[in-house]
Amino acid sequence: MKKFYITTPIYYPSGNWHIGHCYTTVICDALARFHKLMGEDVYFLTGTDEHGQKVEKEATKRGVTPRGFIDPLVGRLQDMWRLLDIGYDRFIRTTDEDHIRCVQKVYQKLYDSGDIYKAEYEGYYCTPCEAFWTEAQLKNGKCPDCGRDVSLQKEESYFFRLSKYAPRILKLYEDNPAFLQPKSRVNEMVNNFLKAGLNDFSVSRTTVKWGVPLPFDEKHTAYVWIDALLNYISALGYGTDGDERYKKYWPADLHLVGKEIVRFHAIVWPAILMALGEPLPKQIYGHGWLLIGGEKLSKSKENARPELTDPYELVKRYGADAVRYYLLREIPFGSDGEYTGERFLGRINADLANDLGNLVSRTTAMITQNFDSLPACGEIEPLDREIEEMTDALFPRVKDAMDRLNAPEALEHIFALVGRANKYIDETQPWLLAKDPGKKERLGTVLYHLAEVCRVSAILLKPFLTKAPAFILESFSYPADVGFGEAKFGSLRAGAQVRKLPPLFPRYDIRKELSEVEKLLASAKAEPSKPPKAEISEKAEISIDDFSKIELKVGEVIACEKVQKSEKLLHETVRVGEEVRSVVSGIAKYYTPEEMVGKRVVLVTNLKPVKLCGVLSEGMILCAEDGEGNLSLLSPEKAVESGAKIR
Repeated sequence: MKKFYITTPIYYPSGNWHIGHCYTTVICDALARFHKLMGEDVYFLTGTDEHGQKVEKEATKRGVTPRGFIDPLVGRLQDMWRLLDIGYDRFIRTTDEDHIRCVQKVYQKLYDSGDIYKAEYEGYYCTPCEAFWTEAQLKNGKCPDCGRDVSLQKEESYFFRLSKYAPRILKLYEDNPAFLQPKSRVNEMVNNFLKAGLNDFSVSRTTVKWGVPLPFDEKHTAYVWIDALLNYISALGYGTDGDERYKKYWPADLHLVGKEIVRFHAIVWPAILMALGEPLPKQIYGHGWLLIGGEKLSKSKENARPELTDPYELVKRYGADAVRYYLLREIPFGSDGEYTGERFLGRINADLANDLGNLVSRTTAMITQNFDSLPACGEIEPLDREIEEMTDALFPRVKDAMDRLNAPEALEHIFALVGRANKYIDETQPWLLAKDPGKKERLGTVLYHLAEVCRVSAILLKPFLTKAPAFILESFSYPADVGFGEAKFGSLRAGAQVRKLPPLFPRYDIRKELSEVEKLLASAKAEPSKPPKAEISEKAEISIDDFSKIELKVGEVIACEKVQKSEKLLHETVRVGEEVRSVVSGIAKYYTPEEMVGKRVVLVTNLKPVKLCGVLSEGMILCAEDGEGNLSLLSPEKAVESGAKIR
């Protein structure tokens, strides 16, 4: 079986997230899902970069340990990936014990081979970027990457002989043009760094204690960037007796990174692997940035407006599919992309609501109105043949685009078929066919073709959208877990039950929606800070017998909608083992109905049923509440079948 190993860079978990932080990981997730649907053995790695000076400084400022500071931020990042349905195979932390052992083994090996030596370092250091710069590399005396102030630092350090590998890296670029993409990144590396000659690279610090101690000199800790780069092989068990994953998946097929960190990945990382005698990754791709007003999206600038760019708020308000779709469709891959609220909502309206949602809603409605089940395909006409040929040609086009890492083009092909099907409805006018009893067979043929477009489009959308495709497939009684082998016209069985689907995506009045968002922001800014909550008196102790009366089980939310008479309530349909329950929860402020579907929840199953706003509730979904009154669902840490008892 063909393997595919893909990585994101590991992230510093600042907790100050914006939609731009999601871009790389969403693309990697779509690529990983695509290759899994191709039947490949995929390993998808992401994680957090937790050592270094900025963590140490921030923890000291707050009066906590570095680990105490970083752990909640890591949890917050993992929450964000869950919201966006990121299906990684491992989430690595540089504080993981196996990673620390790997870093120390690599340093020892490089030291023993003479590729690391002790000297004194003097240069300019940018703490936010954790990067060293020469005076010539500074821009107006500031960090060339982020534009912040740098500090001149001088200390004893161990150096890596980076200069030794400059000729080999140049030859790598010449002999293997696919290694670093797009080509503009090669030009940057050659013109800005390699032509001028590489200096040996400082790889340890004595002034930073929050890091991996060097095995041969414990006064020094590993430079955070070397520590971070090694996650790509430490996650696979490199240098251990349990290195089966390393032997299986390395070299990586793709390191996908932002363009600001290409230097570390395309120069420093290959040199380290060369020094270790290990194979190089097959490809490094440095994508562009998400811009607002022509500037890089940043939480530290005014362009990072929480109501438009905060991923938690975006997913809660518009759903994970909408956020994922915008990132994958709107931004030209490899180039910078512009983000605005208008463009985001416009893309939802045009593609998801008007094109895809409208096609599925109209098709399922016309089938259920005119037939008891999916009609058979009768005699076909030239228009039908065009739809069939376009449907069968879709997967090769999508595959070609994804092989070139071009998700926007892949989605463009899918929505070209969706758009053609909507035009086909106008051309065949099934509403008129339905009025003529003699046209019943022709009506069935038209609706069968539309159903097949919906089905094939849903299959090919599975890497990009994580919720809507399953709804579409299930509405035609088609399995939701099929791979791309099913993306051919003609697989639907006449007589299959069809369920009418409501609109999958709402259509927004953009001006009204943006106005509403601005009001919410203004209200949040005007709201005075909340007074500290009064201490809550301890509740009476209960015995184990009392606790044993509570029955807790894992449930899976299979449908969800807002309760019409309430702004606070959601009505969930929850599968608990073999039974299905109706549950009402006061979580509409924190979760959208679309976001709830598919979630595993903890349910109190032996509560007395009650009616809330006229809707039956047969249990209680458990949530945690933070100090600000925000709710977060409780879910099993690992995949557990619905109906499993909680002890």
